[in-house]
Amino acid sequence: MNFQTSSREELELNITPLIDIVFLLLIFFMVSTTFQTESQLRVQLPEATDQPAADRGDPLEIVVSAEGQYAVAGRDLGDNQLQTLIAALRDAAGGDLEQPLVVRADARAPHQAVVRAMDASSRVGLRNLSIATSRPDGSQSRESASE
Repeated sequence: MNFQTSSREELELNITPLIDIVFLLLIFFMVSTTFQTESQLRVQLPEATDQPAADRGDPLEIVVSAEGQYAVAGRDLGDNQLQTLIAALRDAAGGDLEQPLVVRADARAPHQAVVRAMDASSRVGLRNLSIATSRPDGSQSRESASE
């Protein structure tokens, strides 16, 4: 018995088509991907202190109810329009633009109503604005924010 040894060809794995496909997939994902740049604002928030703001007499008060109704200096307004609120603030301030103003808003009051009150005070010229808050023990405090 004569066994012949035949020479076997060495097998080669050609990876050129694999590399082509990987590059095509890479290009496809690079082209189809969208990049979003999110803009972030750096905001430095004021710190609250336990010290009450310097009192300059009785402050003018705007009370905002849970339904968004306004009362200026204890007087209910007929509607909650910006022009009505501005007119009521001008009457209550009596020309004293240095008078402190306190916004007392219900916790369930719409945010728009509070911003409208702050906008009205700015348009009248009242710059000494404080927002009334309550502490967990039930007592009230004021956070001051002058423009």
